[in-house]
Amino acid sequence: MCVAFDVFKQGGVIAYPTEAVFGLGCDPDNINAIKALLAIKNRPKSKGLILLAGRFEQLIPYIDVSHLSAQQLTLIKSRWPNGITQVLPARKGLTSYLTGDFNTIAVRITTQPDVVALCEQTNRAIVSTSANLSGQEPAKSWQTVDPLLINKIDYLIKGDTLSYQQPSKIINGLTGEIFRT
Repeated sequence: MCVAFDVFKQGGVIAYPTEAVFGLGCDPDNINAIKALLAIKNRPKSKGLILLAGRFEQLIPYIDVSHLSAQQLTLIKSRWPNGITQVLPARKGLTSYLTGDFNTIAVRITTQPDVVALCEQTNRAIVSTSANLSGQEPAKSWQTVDPLLINKIDYLIKGDTLSYQQPSKIINGLTGEIFRT
């Protein structure tokens, strides 16, 4: 995991396993890394990105917790780590490279060991978007990541997904409204 840590800290783009598919990610605090990731995927900035973390504390710098009641926080935390991405109020001033055209941020806590280890080493979340060119099927294993992507990224973690059948469900963390099943 040392190589992944070094690549992350140097602003590189990493492919890694998530719950169901392989993801592409980078340091959410490095605008140049995010720009590189968006260019690799051919993904518009306006869509926003997901942040993946090993524990809730790693998401706090990105979420406006002042808009959340204790009851809402309890409910939000109770949904994890079950492959559920929650859209929550973004911290004021958070870059639109993460939020897209929204005042919210999509976040998820995972138990995928490679991601958890990287998040623990860096003590922060990682950007997470599927490891595919926009509009194409996401890779379900490191062996099926598109060679065109592999040639553009800086490091590939050759781990296993958690074998979920579908990518994460995306919901509004405050209302429960489902955006993606």
